[in-house]
Amino acid sequence: MSTFCSLGKHTGMLLMALASFQALAQEAKPPLPPPAADAKDKDKEKPATEKEPPLPADAHVAQSIQLEGKTLNYTVTVGALPVFDKDGKKSGEVVFTAYTMSGPDRAVTFAFNGGPGAASVYLNLGAIGPKHVKFGDQGDSPSDPATLTDNPGTWLDFTDLVFIDPIGTGYSRSLASADETKKQFYTTENDIHYLSRIIYDWLVKNGRMASRKYLVGESYGGYRGPRITHYLQSTLGVAMNGAVLVSPYLNPAQDENADMSPIPWMMTLPSITAAHLEREHKLTPEAMAPVIAYTRGEYATDLMKGHSDPKATPRIVERVTQMTGLEPEFVRRAGGRLEIGAYLREVFREQGKIGSVYDSNVTAYDPYPFAPEQRTNDPILESIIAPTTTAMVDFVTRVVGWKTDARYNALSYEVASQWDRDSRSLQAGAVPDLRQAVAADPKLRVLIAHGWNDLSCPFMGSVLTVDQMPLMGDATRVAVREYPGGHMFYNRAESQAGLRKDVREMFSRH
Repeated sequence: MSTFCSLGKHTGMLLMALASFQALAQEAKPPLPPPAADAKDKDKEKPATEKEPPLPADAHVAQSIQLEGKTLNYTVTVGALPVFDKDGKKSGEVVFTAYTMSGPDRAVTFAFNGGPGAASVYLNLGAIGPKHVKFGDQGDSPSDPATLTDNPGTWLDFTDLVFIDPIGTGYSRSLASADETKKQFYTTENDIHYLSRIIYDWLVKNGRMASRKYLVGESYGGYRGPRITHYLQSTLGVAMNGAVLVSPYLNPAQDENADMSPIPWMMTLPSITAAHLEREHKLTPEAMAPVIAYTRGEYATDLMKGHSDPKATPRIVERVTQMTGLEPEFVRRAGGRLEIGAYLREVFREQGKIGSVYDSNVTAYDPYPFAPEQRTNDPILESIIAPTTTAMVDFVTRVVGWKTDARYNALSYEVASQWDRDSRSLQAGAVPDLRQAVAADPKLRVLIAHGWNDLSCPFMGSVLTVDQMPLMGDATRVAVREYPGGHMFYNRAESQAGLRKDVREMFSRH
């Protein structure tokens, strides 16, 4: 199966696996007949404004939450900022949700999710916004009431928050033709440029250019993070004080050439082991330390030896079987190189279930258990669209009063399927921009946060990446932290609290 967000040929990432899962869904039902050629051509020429009602003016509402025994009073603003093409014509509208509080020296943090094709609702109502809805954990159901509650993990007490939905996600939309939309908004470079300008424009509009400024991005948003930070810093003249990269897609080419390189297998083995340790109720940083040491050491060495050492593969198989709890025959047939798709079907096969690539301990029943390969959507992706969409649409339209009949896209399969996947800059990854931004600003700090169990963007990939970066002064300026859970580890209260503590400490350094 082919995915844009893949770790080589092995897996996909939130929320970039949309395209491949869309293809899987299409295999299960007959395709719709294509429209007539002239209708397609007319649709390409027709601006979005002819198809959808105009977006409303900015709307505001005062709200409050209880946080650590105190009342936080804040203002919610939902509105849109324009995007202009190279000729100065308005070509898009980006919708944002901002939470602001009064007070001196308030920092402001801009938040993006990933995909491409994901709205910012996951960070907003799942991780760091003042309100929270349950989703993405074992036992959560799409039909559960999408009830908003006060979020104990919010960052609002120490920073204002602006959640930005890229074009094609949330209520944000293109006003250009279909062809121009793909060129202007669904390419890696243009995505970075117009989203950076949205941050610039929000700061100017709200008189916040002098504020301390931060950025948080999840998944592909974690790829956006260093690139937007560097582009703002070096081109638009706006310097970020720090960036938080949540389960980031930093280094797309890191796991290439799995037939020769040990790195793809080094990236995934620790997360598979972490999931096993969690099932055994033994997952701790202390338990993971020897796992990481073995992965960096003997495992990598034995993988490199291949058949030059007849004892290398048997050593790998014995140790990997012990670490992961998998059937010895399964590990032996894989040569100790655990392909993620095969693992996710194997680990819960006796229960008739399949694990999620975003957290293999979150499962669902496999509707095609005897098929040669996975034929269903990911268990987490399948379950999170309903609660996040319901909660966000109700909040925006009823609570805030930003009335619109437009459709809200929590996850857009259309954006994912149209994205430019062959961009050279995408393949180069975000690490060059990360290095350059950190080198240029000796006060810039970056926190890279991962869940132990995430197999879509494994933590070991970031550990290996940061290990190869020069220190450039203080070694803690670029730090990797791991927490129990998966790609959206913040849906676990303990991990969300740990992230909040680590981020607050980073912000306090400025």
